[in-house]
Amino acid sequence: MGYPLKPENVMRMVRNTWCTFCALLGLIYLAGPSAFAQVGGAAVLFLQIEPDSRAAGMGNAGVAVADNAYALFWNPAGLAFQPAAVEVSLTHSNWLPEFNAGLYYEYMVGRFSIGKLGNVGAHVTLLNMGEHEWRDENNNPLGTFRSYDIAVGVSYGYALSERLALGVGVRYIYSNLASGIEVEGRRTKAGKSFGMDLGLLYRTEPFSLGGQTKAQFSAGFNLNNMGPQIQYSDGAQKDPIPTNLRFGYAFTIDLDPYNRITFANDFTKLLIRVRSDSTGSRADPFYKAIFTAWRPIKVRTNALNEEEARYRTLNVFEQLMIGLGVEYWYNQLFALRTGFFYENPYNGNRQFLTFGAGLRYNILGVDFSYVYALKENHPLANTMRFSLLLNFKK
Repeated sequence: MGYPLKPENVMRMVRNTWCTFCALLGLIYLAGPSAFAQVGGAAVLFLQIEPDSRAAGMGNAGVAVADNAYALFWNPAGLAFQPAAVEVSLTHSNWLPEFNAGLYYEYMVGRFSIGKLGNVGAHVTLLNMGEHEWRDENNNPLGTFRSYDIAVGVSYGYALSERLALGVGVRYIYSNLASGIEVEGRRTKAGKSFGMDLGLLYRTEPFSLGGQTKAQFSAGFNLNNMGPQIQYSDGAQKDPIPTNLRFGYAFTIDLDPYNRITFANDFTKLLIRVRSDSTGSRADPFYKAIFTAWRPIKVRTNALNEEEARYRTLNVFEQLMIGLGVEYWYNQLFALRTGFFYENPYNGNRQFLTFGAGLRYNILGVDFSYVYALKENHPLANTMRFSLLLNFKK
């Protein structure tokens, strides 16, 4: 893609670059010109991509399950309840295959036990957005640049009791979209920030449903990506990272020693508050947005021009992202999964079914998930994720 290199547009170029990529990520899906997405005010949206092929096959529901190394993403408190082991996993996805843009997503995670002190985990996340071309105002090529986002983090989970666990995490974020371009003394740069997570997970004691059937209920929440805003050039406007609150529950039923079913339901609220006045727009810092984002918002339902613009007010419930999922295991060897993900049509409009499967044998695990879009030309349509899991029990 090419960008006219006009001095008055140099800062806008950087902002347009990351906005374009954020749209391509499929984290926001506009229903033609008729909807504005809720994540439009946030940067580094790759932090929102669900890395776990298992939970991705369950409608992106995992905050109250969180029973493997991917708890670092879903709920770090889930680390505390996991048995002593060294576990390593890698997820790969050719991102947004419908665009054929050569994007790919990688997530590597590991966790290990430190005895009675709990479990520690670490992860590396990479979204490669390929090579692009700069052009001047006369459409002459000026060279190429590569764009990518990366995050590196650690998490810790500790059991406060047999039924309640606490988890914390921190990550460093590096977003290199279009750095190193200088015009009239103004130079673009890579954005840098950090995010913090705080999670809780509660699990009941297993209880009988009659005969050999036993069940367990769990509930959890994860307040993640709390951190300072990110900036892509000196003097330019800063943009918030995608702080959000994920909360939900799971209900697991052991029908007999061989058959297990889990039902999971997640709700996610993006905690960003953008204010506009005569001087422009600005976002509340994360420690303020945690509280100010819980209010109705006005969205523009016609994006063609300001004269014809119409607006709609969304209450808090309409701002939620909802994931529903079911998982079936046979003898802890083979799993089938399905789920449904929903976002309000005026606030993102992602609506799709998910399917998945998993295998476990000895130390090896393999998971797969597939997105079936309910809308035509959906950017996430046919997205597949593959995860490889190695578990070395102590």
